Amino acid sequence: MAPKMTGAAAVAAKRKAGSNEKSNGENRAKKARIASTMSRMKLDEGDAASDSSDNGDGDNGGFSDSEEGGAELVSKAPRNKFAPQSSNSTTNGAASGKTFERAQGQSSKEAHAKQRQLAQERKAAKPLADELHRTKKLWEQLRRKSHVPKEERQKLVDELYSIITGRIKDFVLKHDAVRAVQTAIKYSTPAQRKQIAKELQGTYAQLAESRYAKFLIAKLLVQNDDEIRDIIVPEFYGKVRKLIHHPEASWILDDVYRGVATKEQKANMLREWYGPEFSLFRQTDKSQLTADLSQILASEPSKRGPVLKYLFEMVNGLIQKKMTGFTMLHDAMLQYFLNLKPESEELKEFVEVVKEDENGDLLKNMAFTKSGARLVCLLLAYGGAKDRKQILKTFKDTFQLMCGDPHAHMVILAAYDLIDDTVLTSKAIFPELVGKNEDKEVGNIIFLANDLNARTTILYLFEGMSKSLFPASHANDVEILAEIHEIRKSTSKKDADVRRKELATAMSPHLLAAIAASPDDLVSTSFGCQFVTDVLLSTTGDRSKALTAIASTAAGDPSQVPAEDAYPTPPPHISLTPHGGKMFKTLIAGGRYDKEAGAIKRVEPPLNFADILYPVIKEHIVQWATGPSSFTILGLLESPDFSSRSELLKTLRSSKKVLEKAAAEEKSDQTADKEPSKTKKSKSKDKEAQTKQARPKTGGNQGTRLLLEKLSV
Repeated sequence: MAPKMTGAAAVAAKRKAGSNEKSNGENRAKKARIASTMSRMKLDEGDAASDSSDNGDGDNGGFSDSEEGGAELVSKAPRNKFAPQSSNSTTNGAASGKTFERAQGQSSKEAHAKQRQLAQERKAAKPLADELHRTKKLWEQLRRKSHVPKEERQKLVDELYSIITGRIKDFVLKHDAVRAVQTAIKYSTPAQRKQIAKELQGTYAQLAESRYAKFLIAKLLVQNDDEIRDIIVPEFYGKVRKLIHHPEASWILDDVYRGVATKEQKANMLREWYGPEFSLFRQTDKSQLTADLSQILASEPSKRGPVLKYLFEMVNGLIQKKMTGFTMLHDAMLQYFLNLKPESEELKEFVEVVKEDENGDLLKNMAFTKSGARLVCLLLAYGGAKDRKQILKTFKDTFQLMCGDPHAHMVILAAYDLIDDTVLTSKAIFPELVGKNEDKEVGNIIFLANDLNARTTILYLFEGMSKSLFPASHANDVEILAEIHEIRKSTSKKDADVRRKELATAMSPHLLAAIAASPDDLVSTSFGCQFVTDVLLSTTGDRSKALTAIASTAAGDPSQVPAEDAYPTPPPHISLTPHGGKMFKTLIAGGRYDKEAGAIKRVEPPLNFADILYPVIKEHIVQWATGPSSFTILGLLESPDFSSRSELLKTLRSSKKVLEKAAAEEKSDQTADKEPSKTKKSKSKDKEAQTKQARPKTGGNQGTRLLLEKLSV
């Protein structure tokens, strides 16, 4: 007797039994419906047969779908299962290539062969079938560049051009043929490319929407031909709104806008974001053509409402579709933001749209474009503490990539200058920049020290806006920093100098540890030497290990020449490099030269680097004194805290003749300066040459000469 189930087990059993009964009932109902349907089908077949016999010729009573403008209907005749089958009988579907019924007694292999034959016949019946087949063969050979000799490749290209010339439009919209056209462009001459570009004129907007043909546009534009560019780009005018929302065309449109279009063409394309009238009516006066929305609204203030509404709809539409990587979108967003009034509802709505992006892809994409990075910096500047914290959180796990980007590194600098919570900033940014473990920390800092953009994210905390850190190539960085510094006067509470010192203090231990761990790698470049100098002069904490490590890089004989067959070729001795000598001289001085005070402004506590360096170079002090880094030895003599000055003077006096020879010996480049120029192209050059010749020539090693003066005192 089965045990009695109680509780949950009983409920489960009842539920299972009910489910089985339900499924059995459904199966019975399903079988009944199938039987009913089959009976109706038989009745319908009988009716159809009687209708056919009544009409005689089966013309459906004289009516035709094709005559009414509709698609022609193909009716399937009832099949008698007892009738004998013909050996080549097929259904209507088989005739159209969709299905194929195997004949009685025909094997599967024979049926498949018949299917392949029908497929080949269909392909052969298409237009340009033979030409398309040949272009594919040519493409298969040309794409294997290393396997085709140059002469043979040229013959293949000529044959390919003979096929496609005059029929480019028929080929480019076929996914398999467009590859052959792209290969033809790859090996084409400038004249052939222009011929293809002109032949395709009027179709570029359509090609941009094609999944495969859009790459043809890129192939034509990659050669930077101005004539081809001026043929293609204007065809996008009036279609920007449509194309920027297209899944295929949007990317090629933005690539053209970002990398190919001229300033005038960019303005024409961006103006279409401001309303339909800018698409329909173009500015004829090129001197007044501008995409700066503030200038447009200043000349026509009445258009402010409609233009901003239209622009916001365009921007919001792409953001909602997650199509946020376009440079054109970021340019439009910046124009919209710059023309909003502070504390307005429009501004609040715009900021919410940016912040509500779920994955933060919008802000991340914006950081890597010029306009987008500026907009993120402005959002940080105008935002409150919570907004800044949310924006900073969005870039988590991205700072390492951002620091080396020409635009994204500005977001990090803006965070340094705008976020008052320095603990939050240091915990969010520094671990990603220098690495979260010791194994990667040294390598990351070496990269930060030597990369033109990444170095600013570290040295900005120590140098500020110095010209050495922001050369002419970074003029845009200086403009953005000046802009946010003006804004933060009313949006930030903490003093700028205090904020920077707190961040520098948090970063110092990592930098000093990296210098102590890998000094040779850092001093091997001019950027690395500048990094070491700035860190050692500005950081706080124990610098003794780092100073000792830097002094150790000066060991060895500067005059020793490495073997010619040495591999890899060893770097030159640090005393033979200009950046190495400059670094040692600055560290020995213990500070930088202050123009206002007219003297060296020494750091506190003093570095005392002279006493650390001298024991390392003591054995080769004469080579240093007569070499490119002679000013380093001069710095030792001038250092107020150098304890071995008398010993150094004694050593130099004993080698006075060697010093005199180095001071008097002229270098090859100095001798060349004395030779008068043989040809003069203008009077100004003659005068310049005469002045140069009249200028007294000192010659020799300048540092050595100054050392001799010190010895004579």
